[in-house]
Amino acid sequence: MKGLRLRAIILAAGRGLRLRPLTEDVPKPLLPVGGKPIVSYTLEVLAALGVEAAALNTHHLGEQIQQRLGASFGGLPLTYSPEAELLGTLGAMDPLREFMEPADLVLVINGDSLCRWPLKRLVKRHLKSGAGATLLFSKNANRAQFGGGVAVSRARVESFHPDEKSRTGTERLVFAGAHVFAPKLLDNVGEGTGDFVKDLYGPLVEVGGYIGAIATGRRWHDLGSPERYLEACLQQSLGSWTHRFLGRPWRADSASIHPSAKVKRSVVESGARLEPGVEVQESVVLPGAVVGEGSVVKRSIIGFNVELPASTMLVSRMVTRAKTGVAPEEDASTLGELSYTPLNRI
Repeated sequence: MKGLRLRAIILAAGRGLRLRPLTEDVPKPLLPVGGKPIVSYTLEVLAALGVEAAALNTHHLGEQIQQRLGASFGGLPLTYSPEAELLGTLGAMDPLREFMEPADLVLVINGDSLCRWPLKRLVKRHLKSGAGATLLFSKNANRAQFGGGVAVSRARVESFHPDEKSRTGTERLVFAGAHVFAPKLLDNVGEGTGDFVKDLYGPLVEVGGYIGAIATGRRWHDLGSPERYLEACLQQSLGSWTHRFLGRPWRADSASIHPSAKVKRSVVESGARLEPGVEVQESVVLPGAVVGEGSVVKRSIIGFNVELPASTMLVSRMVTRAKTGVAPEEDASTLGELSYTPLNRI
């Protein structure tokens, strides 16, 4: 790929509605996973690939994203495209036409997905195939959770319709939120809101257009719900054998864990504190949170700066600080200054 000019766009404008109230104060791309914001994992891969510049579209709490990441990341120059109103995945491209123009190819990646992206393979496949665009799919994602998946046959998208009968030799895979194309593909796309699949890729496939596909068996996480966010944190942070097989937690350097606390297969982020006698299993304790003495926390998320009362029993819940004047989520309950949301919300 020597001499190839690559640019990237990270879609970071979503509201994170299914992760509320966690995302009321922090935009989803900045939620921490093992001490780093989600989006930084993608930026690291882009920088290592040799991408010359990256852009992020922003909307909900977008100023936080720009403040946190700044003008560059690991030598990779960053551009921001604020949206007063959400434009959708395809609509976000129009304000970035000038940014894309110098590139031979543009990578577009969902900012709320976590993966050790095989982007080099994706680009090479695209260059070899001659497809209008090439999409990355996950081999292991649960199709039922993502609308039934996309019909793929011989490295080519056959249909985006989940209810359409698949031909022999076709498999259904989940789109992993990364794709690549030449900027000229968007020449006939107008201004306004739009969706890549609904308004571009789907219609192209229906008239016989060639949309390429590669599949990866690497771990891929769509962090669209509390349960998926928890699972992503645990798998990403507890990847070493000492964490997996010995049940050791991942902890930030500035986290405080009392010697009498028992912590297994959990993540304790910066500035968090676990007091005496605490038991934490398969959970995430976010920055600034305090788990009170004698509390038992299982498969839960303790939100930013939450002070969990002593002797609390917590199973499959996300706990956040209740906000004055803001109604709790429909599936949440409020006790004192804390809001308790089911982890496996629909």
